Amino acid sequence: MKSANSPSLSPNHVCPACGLLCDDLPMDGVNGLTDTRRCQKSQRFFALALASQDNSPSLAGKKCDLNTALQAAATILRDSQQPLFAGLGTEVQGMRAALRLAEKCHATLDHMHSEATLRNTLAMQNSGWQTTTLSEVKNRADLILAIGTDIVSSHPRFFEKLVWNKDSLFNKGTPSVIYLAVDEADTQAGISPDGTKPTVLRADKTALPAIMNTLHALCNPAYAKSNKTASVAGLSMAALSALLEKIQAAQYAVVVWSASELAYPHAELTVQSITQLIAKLNMQTRVTGLSLNSGDGDSSVQQTNTWLSGYPSRNRFVRGQAIYDTKQFSSAEQLKSCDALLWVSTFNPHPPPSYQGPIIAIGHAHMPFEHPPAVFIPVSVPAVDDGGTLFRMDSSIALPLRKLRDSRLPRFADVIGQIEALI
Repeated sequence: MKSANSPSLSPNHVCPACGLLCDDLPMDGVNGLTDTRRCQKSQRFFALALASQDNSPSLAGKKCDLNTALQAAATILRDSQQPLFAGLGTEVQGMRAALRLAEKCHATLDHMHSEATLRNTLAMQNSGWQTTTLSEVKNRADLILAIGTDIVSSHPRFFEKLVWNKDSLFNKGTPSVIYLAVDEADTQAGISPDGTKPTVLRADKTALPAIMNTLHALCNPAYAKSNKTASVAGLSMAALSALLEKIQAAQYAVVVWSASELAYPHAELTVQSITQLIAKLNMQTRVTGLSLNSGDGDSSVQQTNTWLSGYPSRNRFVRGQAIYDTKQFSSAEQLKSCDALLWVSTFNPHPPPSYQGPIIAIGHAHMPFEHPPAVFIPVSVPAVDDGGTLFRMDSSIALPLRKLRDSRLPRFADVIGQIEALI
C-alpha cells in the first residue's frame, strides 16, 4: 500500500454495492474498475468511496478530534432514556458492536430498509416459504419469472452471472424469461444472447394482488374450466393460463420478486401469495423463490440481529431482554418519541431522517446533512478502507470484504466499542 491517495487494488475483490456480492472485480490502481462488464452501481460505489474527503469528526458542524466526538456521543447516549439506532448500514462485525451498545443503552434497532424487509418477514413468519440460492439459479434454472421488478435496477449483473452464464454444473439450456407487472421498456436485460426476447405481461404493480389470486384460482382445473372472466388487470385469462403452463413445464423455475418495489399497503400479502403459489406449483414440478434485497447490509444485519437477539430488527432491549414489535419499533414511530438518534450508514452516504433531538451520525465521510448533527464521526467504508463480512442476499454464503487502501478513518465497530466503554 503506497498511500491512501494511490491505492494498490487487488484483483478478485468483493463488491458490496448490491446483494449479489460479485467477487470477481478486477481493479487497477487509481484507474479503478477495468472490466467493461462491471455495473454502474459498482462504479458509483467505488468512485465515491475512493474520492477525496474530509476525515474530521465534528460537533454541531465544527471540526474536532476523534476523542472529543466519542465523549460527546457517549454523553448523549448516557443521558438518553429511549435512544433509536437507525440506518444500520453496516456489515456483520459492525452490527455485532451495535447490538452490544444497544443492549447497554436500552436502544431500539431498525434498519433503513426494514419496511421492505418486513414484507418478506411477515410472509415467512405466517406461512413459511420455499426459496433458492444464487448457485442453484446459476446451475439449474431454466425459467425466470420476474414479478414486479426488472431485477437489474437493483442487481445489475444478475442476468450476466446467473442466467446467461455458460459455466453451470449441469447441461441446462438457455433459460426462458418472463416479466409480470414490469414495464416493457425495462426488460432489455431479459433478451438472451441469441436475441430471444422475454415474454412481458404488462400490468400495474398495484394489481398484483388480483393477478396472484387469479393465478391461484387457475391452478384449480375446475375453476379454469368454468371461469367466464375475460381478463384481470388488463391481462387476459389465456395469457395467465399460458404463464402457468410454462412454469409447470419447466424443470426448475425461479420466481423473483423485490419487496422494496412492492410499495403499496399490505404488500406483505402479495409476497405471501407469491410464496404460496410457489408451494402449490411445487406439488407438480420444481418451482422456487428468490427475493432480492435492498442493500446497505440489510441481509447481514437481519442475520446478525436474529442470531444475537432472537429477532430481526425492529427490536428493543429492555433490562437485558430483547422485545420485538414491527410497528411500534419502526423508525417512523420511534422518531416521534425517542430522545436521541444514532444514525449509521457506512456503505453509502445516506443522510439521517429529519429529527429535532440530538443526532449522532456515524458513517460515510460524504454523508450530507440538512442541519449539522450534534456529533458526526466519519468511518471507514467496508471493502474500501477496511475489511468485514457480508451475507449474500440469499443468506447462504458469507463473503469477506477486503481492504483496498490505507486510511486514517476509524472502523465503525471500533468507534462503537469505544463509545460503549465510555458509557
